[in-house]
Amino acid sequence: QVQLVESGGGLVQAGGSLRLSCAASGRTFSSYAMGWFRQAPGKEREFVAAINSSGGRTYYADSVKGRFTISRDNAKNTVYLQMNSLKPEDTAVYYCAADFTYASGGYSLMWAYEYDYWGQGTQVTVSS
Repeated sequence: QVQLVESGGGLVQAGGSLRLSCAASGRTFSSYAMGWFRQAPGKEREFVAAINSSGGRTYYADSVKGRFTISRDNAKNTVYLQMNSLKPEDTAVYYCAADFTYASGGYSLMWAYEYDYWGQGTQVTVSS
């Protein structure tokens, strides 16, 4: 079992920044890949970013490339999502997720169904 707890969401003006954190517990953090997804009202959950178990490989959705950065600190059992130049269309509930199958990386990390554990989400609202 893995427990994931997101934090760092909130209300920010367009052009601003937020850093989301996801604290993991329950199994060896460095043994699984991590991803961030988001879901806006009335829309399906979509991939945002992913990182492999060592932190050496990262993946991003085209919509956030160049603005968001995913990173992890295996000593702190935490994955981060630094979000800069935020836009109103970034407004959503953001979820972190853990994947054991593709721990070393791969584009399968872009698919929500590949993930084994999910956090409860944190709201990010970007005002125009």
